[in-house]
Amino acid sequence: MKSTLAITAIAALGLLVGCAGQVDSQNPPRELQDISRSTSVNTLWDEQIGDGLGLGGYLLSPAQDGDTLFAADQHGLVMALNANSGEIRWEQQIDNGVSSGLTAMAGHVYLGTRNGEVISLDQSSGKEVWRSRVSSEVLSAPQINSQLVVVQTIDGSVTALDRTSGAEHWVHTVSRPSLTLRTTGTPRVIDAVTFAGLANGRLVTLENGSGRPLWERRIATPEGRSDIERLVDLAGQPVLTPDGRLYVTSYSGRLVALQATSGQELWSRDIASYQTPVLIGETLYVVDADSHLLALSASSGDELWRLDDLEGRKLTAPAFADGRLVVGDFAGYLHVIDARNGTLVGRTKVDGSGLSVPPLTDGKRVYALADDGSLEALELEP
Repeated sequence: MKSTLAITAIAALGLLVGCAGQVDSQNPPRELQDISRSTSVNTLWDEQIGDGLGLGGYLLSPAQDGDTLFAADQHGLVMALNANSGEIRWEQQIDNGVSSGLTAMAGHVYLGTRNGEVISLDQSSGKEVWRSRVSSEVLSAPQINSQLVVVQTIDGSVTALDRTSGAEHWVHTVSRPSLTLRTTGTPRVIDAVTFAGLANGRLVTLENGSGRPLWERRIATPEGRSDIERLVDLAGQPVLTPDGRLYVTSYSGRLVALQATSGQELWSRDIASYQTPVLIGETLYVVDADSHLLALSASSGDELWRLDDLEGRKLTAPAFADGRLVVGDFAGYLHVIDARNGTLVGRTKVDGSGLSVPPLTDGKRVYALADDGSLEALELEP
């Protein structure tokens, strides 16, 4: 009995304090096989972003606005770089460790810190515009609309701040399960509402004027005897289509398509994932908890193809670049996949420290940030 309890405690600790957004696959990582490389991956420039993600595994995803790339390290170093050349435009040291990905839009850069602050920086100079205290640590990138900055914190709260001043508009709080993944969902924010996936397996739609819930729906139901078996976190970001469909992943094993206005379920598939899917046209691409990459029909959920060759390699969420998907893995490889049929067509090693942050793409260009802070700009040819 004592051994069983010890094993359970160790497993629980790993989920709680392991890399934010990363969960160990139940399967060992597959060895990489030779592939027919029809796409070459060329390095355009590289730069070091401080000390990288750190032992806490914070997913400090960079952001791009126009021709400027913004990136940060665990100690609070924020850098602006020319996206074409890698030239450093400015560096700013904030006084708290960065814990979230960055969001850059409309002349500002937004980020969250370990001590529960949200900070707005001026894009042109890096100078602080405002900072606001929220209820706890911020792990997901702040999301904005024309008036608000919305953040989801590790204690389960969703907070809306004024985009100009940082003043608090509203807070939506929920109780968290006794054990959750060391991550939070990332809200999807549009002008009228915010869609937020929660650690209790529910998706809530909040009215942005007041924070009032409009509808709430259970996506994942806790099952099993142990707390670990009953994890139901909605750890990705909901994907919203222009015609009002929502796609939501859950760690418990369901990918669900919903009608955004009502929460009515359109279809669901038994797919466990803590990653954000990518929607291109009417095809939905998702990496599951065992690092299989799947292409699904967005209208029906039918599987179009599946790539199992990277099983267990702790893949990042996918990104799309010029007809191809790119994903990073735990060993620092960036893999290039033909989006039409799931064939591996290219590969390069960025850095042996690993790739935990999803690649950032801009047309043909891919920006890959390694765990140790190595940032590379890559181009896919042809």
